[in-house]
Amino acid sequence: MSNDNTKPDIDIVHDEQAKRFETTINGQTGYISYQERGDKLVYDHTIVPRALEGRGIGSALVKHALKYAQDNNKKVVPQCSFVASYIDRHPEFQDLL
Repeated sequence: MSNDNTKPDIDIVHDEQAKRFETTINGQTGYISYQERGDKLVYDHTIVPRALEGRGIGSALVKHALKYAQDNNKKVVPQCSFVASYIDRHPEFQDLL
């Protein structure tokens, strides 16, 4: 579990060609990938390199991706268990399901 008091300052980029939201820190790239299905975004993988684990990067990526879905009136299919558990813990995103 990450501590929400230590929010990392993460610059997240949307790579539309690769269909993923990514951040690179110290030469290591973490990302959440998706597939588009009509008005749904299927979030299928959240990848954080071992060197970056424990900094809240995965959660920051998921939160960014969910806000993107909200802002674009998309529903979310959380194929990735990390995304599913994040939504379970954050009721403000339940309506995306």
